[in-house]
Amino acid sequence: MLKMLNNPAAPPPVGYSHAVAATGIGSLLFVSGQVGVAADGTVPESVAEQTKLAFANIKAMLAQAGMDVTNIAKLTIYLTDPSHLGEFMMGAAGQMPAEPPAATLLIVKGLAAPNLLIEIEAIATR
Repeated sequence: MLKMLNNPAAPPPVGYSHAVAATGIGSLLFVSGQVGVAADGTVPESVAEQTKLAFANIKAMLAQAGMDVTNIAKLTIYLTDPSHLGEFMMGAAGQMPAEPPAATLLIVKGLAAPNLLIEIEAIATR
């Protein structure tokens, strides 16, 4: 069971939880970094579309483990440019439950290929 926790002295921004307490853990799933690559190998140019595909890829891995986004305890998001944040937020809208998991967003110099603009990894439990 996951319980999202927030510091009452520092209200979180929308779509953010300060911490997640996982109790009664039966199994853990560690999802490697997922990027915005479609099944046919194509990579959209927009950060929003790459974000949607990365989340779709995460959801596919969760489904294989009998889980869904409500089982995600932690996300780590890598963006290649701080100016992509707004477009990332558009692509991420509606991807997570109302009480989102704990998350860290990092700006990195690059990913595995120059056309990849975002990568997301997840830790889930049930």
